[in-house]
Amino acid sequence: MTYPPPLYHGDKGEVSALYRPAGQDPELVYPNGTRIHYLSTGESTGGLFGLYRWECGPGVTGPEPHFHHSLSESFYILDGVLRIYDGERWIDAEPGDYVHVPPGGIHAFKNQSGAPVRMLLHFSPGAPREGYFEGLTEVAEMTEAERTAFYLAHDNIWQ
Repeated sequence: MTYPPPLYHGDKGEVSALYRPAGQDPELVYPNGTRIHYLSTGESTGGLFGLYRWECGPGVTGPEPHFHHSLSESFYILDGVLRIYDGERWIDAEPGDYVHVPPGGIHAFKNQSGAPVRMLLHFSPGAPREGYFEGLTEVAEMTEAERTAFYLAHDNIWQ
């Protein structure tokens, strides 16, 4: 494997780092209390990746088995125990555990521990997942056809 082609063509570098303090408020809070921090969006990384910190409360939360045609998805557990489905079995992922799901890989995650869970969720390439996360709050009010179109538009293929 070789390095990809250059994305930056300058000779001196530039001042362009992004700093996000740990205490910054989340961009999205679900009615169940799950808090989502948009650390790096696909837009902010030029489509290279998206990185989000999820903070789930103690209640059961998380999607059913699904896959993506165009995205890989990775999970890194910071605190708590999160059940992650790898397409064959449910894994109790603990702090420090990492799960990578390539495009087409069936996966799901659930907080069934009865305790809060914090994780980093990484998507590559950086698709506009924020629209998906934000739209999930309206799925219950959608018609079946609207729901199907919403999931397809956001590359979520349910099993």
